[in-house]
Amino acid sequence: MGKKSSYSSSSISAWRYLQPRYYIKRPKRLAMVLIVCVSLTWLLYDRKSLSTGQQDDILKLKEEVTRLQNSIEDIKGHMKDSAESIQNEDEVNKFAKDIYVDEDPISKQRRDKIKDAMLHAWTSYETYAWGKDELKPQSMNGVDSFGGLGATIVDSLDTLFVMGLDDQFNRAREWVAESLSFDKNIEVSVFETTIRVMGGLLSAYDLSGDKVFLEKAREIADKLLPAWNTPSGIPYNRLNLELGNTNNPAWARGNSILADSGSEQLEFIALSQRTKDPKYQEKAEKVIKGLHKSFPDDGLLPIYLNPLTGTQTGGSVTFGAMGDSFYEYLLKAWIQGNKTEAVAFYREMWEKSMIGLQSLIKKSTPSSFTYISEKLGNAVFDKMDELACFVPGMLALGSSTSGPGEAEKYLSLAEELVWTCYNFYQSTPTKLAGENYYFRDGEDMSVGTTWNIQRPETIESLFYLWRFTGNKTYQEWGWNIFQAFENNSRIETGYVGLKDVTTGKKDNMMQSYFLSETLKYLYLLFSPSSVISLDEWVFNTEAHPLRIVTRIANEESGHPKEVFPRHLHGRKEGRFEYK
Repeated sequence: MGKKSSYSSSSISAWRYLQPRYYIKRPKRLAMVLIVCVSLTWLLYDRKSLSTGQQDDILKLKEEVTRLQNSIEDIKGHMKDSAESIQNEDEVNKFAKDIYVDEDPISKQRRDKIKDAMLHAWTSYETYAWGKDELKPQSMNGVDSFGGLGATIVDSLDTLFVMGLDDQFNRAREWVAESLSFDKNIEVSVFETTIRVMGGLLSAYDLSGDKVFLEKAREIADKLLPAWNTPSGIPYNRLNLELGNTNNPAWARGNSILADSGSEQLEFIALSQRTKDPKYQEKAEKVIKGLHKSFPDDGLLPIYLNPLTGTQTGGSVTFGAMGDSFYEYLLKAWIQGNKTEAVAFYREMWEKSMIGLQSLIKKSTPSSFTYISEKLGNAVFDKMDELACFVPGMLALGSSTSGPGEAEKYLSLAEELVWTCYNFYQSTPTKLAGENYYFRDGEDMSVGTTWNIQRPETIESLFYLWRFTGNKTYQEWGWNIFQAFENNSRIETGYVGLKDVTTGKKDNMMQSYFLSETLKYLYLLFSPSSVISLDEWVFNTEAHPLRIVTRIANEESGHPKEVFPRHLHGRKEGRFEYK
C-alpha cells in the first residue's frame, strides 16, 4: 500500500501460510506459495532497462529461490508420512521467520514494541488475575466484570495468535478447554458476552481451526438465545445464564438499547455458518429485518427500542454510546455475506444511515474541526463521544465498495473526522483522549468527561485509513497515541486507564479490550495489508476478525446457503486462489 520494498508486495500475501500452524498443515501449498511469491518478484522487472544494481538484485533473488527450493525439499523429508511428523518446532519457526519479508524496517521496529506491550499486559494478567475477567493492576488482583467468564483470556486469543505468541495462546486455549464454563447462576450483558466471549471464540476458531473454540461458542450462544424470545424479536439486554431469566436495565425503563440489540448479527450469523444450524442467524437477523420494514429515510434511530412492540420509544440519536455499533454492523453484515443480493438490505439501510450522518455533521470555530453532533427530538447537542471515532474507519471501509462519487465523499469525510479524533488526544497534556468533547463557538473542542479508559476507536479508524490510502501520516498518529499510552498508562504490573487526562491521575483497571482491540489495531497498523486482509476478514465491534463467507438466498428452503469465496483479490496486491 504505497510502501517500497526490494521484494514484490505479493510476497507478503504468504504471511499467514508461513505461520507455524499453517505451515505444518499445508506443505504443498507452502511450497507453491514460496516459489511463486519470490519468482514473481524478479519477473516483474523490466529487463531491458536494468541497472547494474538491479541485475545484482535479480541474482540475489535467484539465489534466494534456489535456497527456498532446497529448504522446501529438506522439510518435505520431515513431512513424508504426515504433517504431524515434524519434530523440531524450532526449525519450523526459524524457517518461517527467515522467509517473512518486511518491506519497512521502521514498521517492524514499531510492531515489535507493540508486541512487547501485549506481552507485558498479558504476563501481568497471567500473574495477578488468571481466570478473572479483568486485571486491576495497581492492587494486583482480578475482578469479574462480566460474570466470571475469563473475558481477558477469550478476548485476547486472536491477538496472541496474530502476534505469533504461541506459548501464551496455547495456555489460553488450555484454559478455555478445561476451565471455561457457562453453567453459572450469574446475570450477564447479552451484548458484551456476545462481542467479547462469543466473538473471541469464533475468531480463534476461524484463525486456528481448533474445534474447541467453536464448541464453546455454540455453548454460550445456546445460553444467550432466550434473550430473543420476545413478541417483537428484539432481545432483552440482560440474561441469567443458568435460569434463562431476562430483563432490561432499570434506567432504560424497560427498553432495549439500539447498539446492544443491533450489534449481535455478525457473531450469530458466523455461528450459523460454521455449525450449519440456521437458528442463531434467524434470531439475530430478525431484529434487523424488523427494523428494515419501517426504516426512516435518514436511517437514524433513537437509542431505545421496545422489546414487546418493536417500536422506537425515544432517546437520543447518536453515533456515540448506545447507538454506535448498530450502524457499524449494517455495513459489516453486508461485507460478511460477501456483498450478495441475500444481504443487500443491510447495505441499503447503511447508506440511508449515512444520509442521516451527514445531517449531524458540523464544524467548530475557529479551526473548523469536523464533528458529529447528537440529537434529542429537535434539539441538537454539540457533543461528540470518543466512541464515535469508529465512524472514520467505517466510512473508509464503506468507501472501498462504493461508486466513484460516493467513495470520494465517504473518504473525504473520514479524513476530516479522524483529524478531529486525533486532536482529541493531542489537545490534552497527557496526549490521551477524554471520554467525550464539547464544541462551543470560538472554543473548538473542550474535554467533557475527563477519564481515558484505553479505548481503541481512533486507532481503529487510523488502521482502516492506512489500509485504504497507504498514507503514512496515519501510522505516525497511531504511533504517537501508542507512546502516550506507554508514557501514562504502563506501570510495572500492567496498563491502567486515567481518571483525568489533564492531570494524568491513574485508575486501577486494565480493560479486556485494551488487549483485544487497542493493541491489536496498533499492531495491524504497522503490519503488511495481507495480515488479516480486509478482502477475507471482517472485524466485529470488539476487533475479532471473522471470515467472510458468501451468502446466497436459497428460495426452496427459505434459508441462506453459504459458500467460501474461490477468488479473493486485494486492491493493490494479488491473492492466491483457494478452494
